Amino acid sequence: MITLRGVDVRVDARLLLSDVTAHIAAGDRIGLVGRNGAGKTTLMKILAGQVLPSAGEIVRTGPVGYLPQDPAAAAPESAVIGRILSARGLDRALRALRAAEIALGETGDERSMARYVTAEAEFQARGGYAAEAEGARVAAGLGLPDPVLAQPLGTLSGGQRRRAELARVLFAEPGIMLLDEPTNHLDGDSVAWLRSFLTGYSGGLVVISHDTGLLADVVNRVWRVDADLAALEVRNTGWHTYLADREAEDRRRTRQRAAAERKAAALHAQADRMRSKVSTATRARDMARRADRMLAQAQPVRRAEKVARFRLPEPAPCGRMPLGAISLTKSYGPLPVLTGVDLAVDRGSRLVVLGLNGAGKTTLLKLLAGHERPDSGRVVPGHGLRLGYFAQEHDTLDPAHTVGAHLAAAAPHLGDGEARTILGSFLFGGDDVDKPVGVLSGGEKTRLALAGLVSSRANVLLLDEPTNNLDPASKAEVLAAVGAYQGAVVMVTHDQEAVEALRPDRVLLLPDGVEDLWNAGYADLITLV
Repeated sequence: MITLRGVDVRVDARLLLSDVTAHIAAGDRIGLVGRNGAGKTTLMKILAGQVLPSAGEIVRTGPVGYLPQDPAAAAPESAVIGRILSARGLDRALRALRAAEIALGETGDERSMARYVTAEAEFQARGGYAAEAEGARVAAGLGLPDPVLAQPLGTLSGGQRRRAELARVLFAEPGIMLLDEPTNHLDGDSVAWLRSFLTGYSGGLVVISHDTGLLADVVNRVWRVDADLAALEVRNTGWHTYLADREAEDRRRTRQRAAAERKAAALHAQADRMRSKVSTATRARDMARRADRMLAQAQPVRRAEKVARFRLPEPAPCGRMPLGAISLTKSYGPLPVLTGVDLAVDRGSRLVVLGLNGAGKTTLLKLLAGHERPDSGRVVPGHGLRLGYFAQEHDTLDPAHTVGAHLAAAAPHLGDGEARTILGSFLFGGDDVDKPVGVLSGGEKTRLALAGLVSSRANVLLLDEPTNNLDPASKAEVLAAVGAYQGAVVMVTHDQEAVEALRPDRVLLLPDGVEDLWNAGYADLITLV
């Protein structure tokens, strides 16, 4: 269980939440919602014990598992199955057992036999082979098949590493699970499996997600971070009921506010007529005060949440084929990721890259962007090429930079006023310009990375999961901008709406590197990859 008493949440001098008192117990499945930058991720870090509240106290009893938006890299040499089993301390017991097995096979003496018996007893005491099989089932449900489990973490793609971290949290002993955007990088089958798992989970759950289907199927309570009031709104209802109640409350507030404004206007008008006479001037002042009190006591209409206004740049002139690649190969350790991929990106073309997790999609974009070097083959920049690169792991953002410094580095031609205007359109106003990138939420990092693209005059965009972490309104803005963009786009995505907005003319299938004209038959592959 987790109990919050009088908790304040701040980022630098900004108060995000004030005097929060709440409780999370077994059986609670809480959807933590609110606009990007409202403080959801910061509150989640406080619940997990990674960040201290600025006031109040938090009491935790029992295990707490936490999946951050950007999981910290575990030891790259660790095997995937070992990382998952470490949630129950089973990884050390398994390593000891494997070492004892090797020693027993090499010597076969009594000492090695005794060591093996001790190691197996310890392994079985922690759950043994049944627990190992359970960990493998969780991994398979999230799209990590048995062959991947033996691989070192350092050989996995970004999406696979995140799945491994999610599997580790799900495999842990039941307690309180804190999941920040758990469906990022999951295919359709894995999302369906995760929904089923969370619905049957016996512990407590707090989940941040822009997947409304997940919220509708899983949550039985809703916590909403109200950035305007620095308050946590707690509703003990499911998702659909919460939305219906909120809509009804907004209609009621609108009616009441309109009625109060009409009555106040009538009182003020009457008071204005009465002020001219000495005999009624006092009554006129009282009447005006009554009108002001009526307006002050009426509940304000909830303001519509701000949305980043997003328009991609007019692409700079370029040649007929601004970007190409010849026989790109890339391996991590002994495992080949790309083998001989050829690519031609024509001016204004629109290419979607599809493939299972680990097939090399993100690696291909990193090679094209020059963020990694191929083992063989080469990237061929064409005449006038200007690249814009959006990385799914936000690894183009320096956490030590400020928001303003990042945009200045991405677009050095902008003046201070122009940069502030662009940042303001992406909801970075006032002191936000001086905020360190490292404290931004996932949605804010996405908006900042996109702001850099807007200023680039890029004629080829490399977009790796550009809709991750975005609220629905911001996502709609981004997709509309992608649809209107006149330059070339190479996109990696699991999002069917993103592909529909892109309107691809070609598809590249990895790991085989097969390129084809786009047709409706490929649409069925999007949520499977």
